[in-house]
Amino acid sequence: MTLHPNGGPQREETMTNATLDDITLVRRIQRGDRTALDQLVARHQARAYQYAFRLTRSQDEAADVVADAFVRVFKAIDGFKGDSAFSTWLHRIVTNCYLDRRKKANSRPAVSLDQELALGESEVERQFADPDMTPHDRAVQSQKESKIQEALKRLPEWQRAIVVMYHVDGLAYEEIAEILDLPMGTVKSRLNRARLALRDELAAEQELFLAA
Repeated sequence: MTLHPNGGPQREETMTNATLDDITLVRRIQRGDRTALDQLVARHQARAYQYAFRLTRSQDEAADVVADAFVRVFKAIDGFKGDSAFSTWLHRIVTNCYLDRRKKANSRPAVSLDQELALGESEVERQFADPDMTPHDRAVQSQKESKIQEALKRLPEWQRAIVVMYHVDGLAYEEIAEILDLPMGTVKSRLNRARLALRDELAAEQELFLAA
């Protein structure tokens, strides 16, 4: 994440303004203003689609997940009280739509991590690609990415979702806790279990992931 001068207050102010704008639109929708719904969808559909695509790795399925999510938003909007940010509420709904579709399909599509995950001694850790990588380094990274995709296919959907939220979307523990409606300690525990499960799936590739 890029930090701005005096980044904390500036980021907080920006997020607060966006949240207030969302709440204004929600209140208008609750009063029957359909144009406000169109505005809210337009504001959030791109990010919702990006998240759904990272989970499904399918353009068509991601579009279906997002469509399902906004149908649920419309049906449940009267019950939205603004206790959390609308974006957090929407993230939760997209996650639930994805998990529901996976249960119905009884299949596990591949998910690719945009950020590299390296196999460490005790956990899978966040790392960032070096823009000055050599062609050999890029080939190794591509091989790692392929192995991670294969490993993620074998994880339960909830583990895949929490790994994507943390390692791909870069969400904080607090944000994931709000999305999943879980205590933060439970989120940390489940994320650690997901990391360990992914590490176990990649155990046969230790030489690749531990290489300098």
